[in-house]
Amino acid sequence: MRALAVHAGPRALQHLRERGLNAADVRVIPAAAGGPKGLVLNPLDRFLFGQWLASCGQTVHLLGASIGAWRMACAAMADPVKALAGMADDYILQDYPHAPGRAPTPRQVSEVFGQTLDQRLTPRAAEVLSNQRYRLHVFTSRGRGLLAREGRWRTPLGYGAAMALNLASRRFLGRTLERVVYSDGREQLPFPVTDYPTRVARLSPGNLASAVLASCSIPFWLEAVNDIPGGPAGAYWDGGITDYHLHLDYATMHDGLVLYPHFQSRVIPGWLDKVIKRRHRSSPALSNVVVLSPHPDWVRSLPSQKLPDRADFKRFGDDLNARVANWRRAVAESERLADEFAELARPGRSIDALPLA
Repeated sequence: MRALAVHAGPRALQHLRERGLNAADVRVIPAAAGGPKGLVLNPLDRFLFGQWLASCGQTVHLLGASIGAWRMACAAMADPVKALAGMADDYILQDYPHAPGRAPTPRQVSEVFGQTLDQRLTPRAAEVLSNQRYRLHVFTSRGRGLLAREGRWRTPLGYGAAMALNLASRRFLGRTLERVVYSDGREQLPFPVTDYPTRVARLSPGNLASAVLASCSIPFWLEAVNDIPGGPAGAYWDGGITDYHLHLDYATMHDGLVLYPHFQSRVIPGWLDKVIKRRHRSSPALSNVVVLSPHPDWVRSLPSQKLPDRADFKRFGDDLNARVANWRRAVAESERLADEFAELARPGRSIDALPLA
């Protein structure tokens, strides 16, 4: 049973079959939202950034939403293997003060999680933003209208409106939430982001931790992050709301491939699109994208026969040790993804990938 599945858009599919995959081909690496699901990509991330990509000198743009933003910030550090391993530990061991049998409040989660990110990212922010090869872009969702500020009634009403607008059209969602990309100021994204209402702000050592915290701030689980320095004022939430899997206009890039380590083969535009199956299909925008994902059969061999997910917090309740053991085993099993990719990407080997569906 193979652990790793490879899917590709038409242009990328032809490239893989004719020339295989070389590190020098890669220009962009997206990293999706998805919470604990992203943990299974940790061994693959460590191999990609610690070994495989280290042999090349081209600029690579790292795009992240939610946990993906945290992953890519770690990948841009001087020792990505150590940083990514530490990030996995931090995520697995997260625990928040709360009354027995009750969930922690959004304020408690935001305070503790925010302290973790500040401790991990702020001292290394200058290092991340001066990396000679990588350019980091953190995707956030900034509220408009009712969601311009967080409030006891404003927030649920605002997200109710967002769901209704998104059902009508993804672009209508922009009336309540706009995409704000906090980007490394040295280079713009190598493709346009005109598919959805978007603003761009500059990442700096002073706002990196705040931008990543905002990108990870799931509504009703964490509080909004307000008024990120260097960006437009307002309340910011999880970047996955507007860009769950970063389904962007990659095909307009002039050259190179998009290498996408992902926890599934489909690339869904926004978090609210999860229930809208017609928006789960591939599109011409993904023509040059290579998706690396866990094979569904292999996923069923993991603890609980699934990827780690947010439901595990409720499932394991106050039994922190059981959840930690479950997630650590899933990450350990995921070493197979890295091993199989290393074999697949050997120089001169063609890759018979499957088409993106």
